[in-house]
Amino acid sequence: MPMMEKNRYNLVSFQKEAYTDNAALYITPALDSVLRVFMAFKPLSRPISVPPQELVPFERKGFTVIEWGGSEVKF
Repeated sequence: MPMMEKNRYNLVSFQKEAYTDNAALYITPALDSVLRVFMAFKPLSRPISVPPQELVPFERKGFTVIEWGGSEVKF
């Protein structure tokens, strides 16, 4: 958040398979449910229009792990 607050505009995208398919997670004992949230953002100089991202609700069941993080996209 402190990095994003420096910018007047940010493009934000919650990475799904792009993150989970490339960042393996191994936990023992086996999980009943897992939620992995990784937010990528890019500072923008002006607002842009993008389609809304669909986020699926998550239900915790049994032994649950929640992982969250994020990163600034630089290119």
